[in-house]
Amino acid sequence: MHRKMRVIAILFFFALVGYSVGAMTYLIRFPQEIRLTEFATHSLNVGLPLSATFQGQTTMVASVNETPVTEYCSVRLGRPLLIQTDSRGTAEMTIEAFGFPLRRVVLDIVPEVEVIPLGNAIGVRINTDGVMVLGTGTFPGADGTTQAPANGLLQGGDLILRANDTVINDKEALSEYVAASTGEITFLVSRDGAEIEVTLTPAEAATDNVRRIGTWVRDSTKGIGTLTFYNPQTGTFGALGHGIVDVDTKKLMSVRSGVIMPSIVTSVKRGMRGVPGELEGDVDITQILGHISLNTANGIYGTLEPVVAEELSQFQPMPIALRAHIQEGPATILTSVAGNTVQAYSIVIESVNRFATDETKGMIIRITDPELLQITGGIVQGMSGSPILQNGRIIGAVTHVFVQDPTKGYGIFIESMLQS
Repeated sequence: MHRKMRVIAILFFFALVGYSVGAMTYLIRFPQEIRLTEFATHSLNVGLPLSATFQGQTTMVASVNETPVTEYCSVRLGRPLLIQTDSRGTAEMTIEAFGFPLRRVVLDIVPEVEVIPLGNAIGVRINTDGVMVLGTGTFPGADGTTQAPANGLLQGGDLILRANDTVINDKEALSEYVAASTGEITFLVSRDGAEIEVTLTPAEAATDNVRRIGTWVRDSTKGIGTLTFYNPQTGTFGALGHGIVDVDTKKLMSVRSGVIMPSIVTSVKRGMRGVPGELEGDVDITQILGHISLNTANGIYGTLEPVVAEELSQFQPMPIALRAHIQEGPATILTSVAGNTVQAYSIVIESVNRFATDETKGMIIRITDPELLQITGGIVQGMSGSPILQNGRIIGAVTHVFVQDPTKGYGIFIESMLQS
């Protein structure tokens, strides 16, 4: 009997330890800030048999589980919380176990935001802030030796901003400065978000006796994507749902200037298992729709031309849904896969990861619309940024395709795009 009790006690101990480790891991991933809209009831599911407290000074929270928050309110978290918000501002919720605080969560209560969902195919062109180094190499020197001035000093992903006191905006400016130099050059370089100085000495190339530093560089990029939304309150647009990264260095490209242009989809390369599809189109480079000012991990942003903004003002804005309100199940996307016509297509949201560390992968979606599947095979390159709608609200945008199953892919929360 005693041995049996010891076994039960040991099993209970390990179960308790396992649960505690799992709970702490979950809480570490639990966000420190949650956005809620004012004058609304929100469902928040922690899913652990813990408790949470709201203090009386938290006047922005009117009630929790229909209990008014006055001086002190404690609730159990084993079932979803129903939080009724009042005025905008910030409130604090403390998650506890046996009276010990485990996690403090800021509730950011904001006014409801409305934007105009779009779905138009666009051409995108950006010029980098400085000149991006793709890599370094060697070349035959005029003296018969192998030269590699930049090796070990510059590296892929570096942004060359200045050469001595001269601002470098493009490849031509860099080449001309190096060619005209007579000694060493000190470059101001942006590397991993920090600015450093790199000094090197160019060498004359045997082919033309022109001074070089031995680097491959890029100062611009272009492509096709989808316009996600226009915010009439701020006059800004968001597109793509993910950042523009350099194809060689995989680094986010810093924007000096950029534009979006209208694009007409002329054909579609259908996606197949293991082979991503692609939208192909004609970009009207003579017409500018807007100017890009930001390239972030969650998309590109900027302002529209006044005439374009005026045309969009006739459309009815749609309220956004915060991630707490997004549900698994039917939804639609707006996208253009033929000409310049935007059409709604049915999808299913298969899962919602509200605590995703990569915000561009907050949802897993699956294309179910027979017409879209017939045309594209699912999600294809160029559809990134296609807005996702559910229950009369815009909830996010398409970001990535599953290469092994093009009918499925990822989506980003519209909340994340707007925060950027």
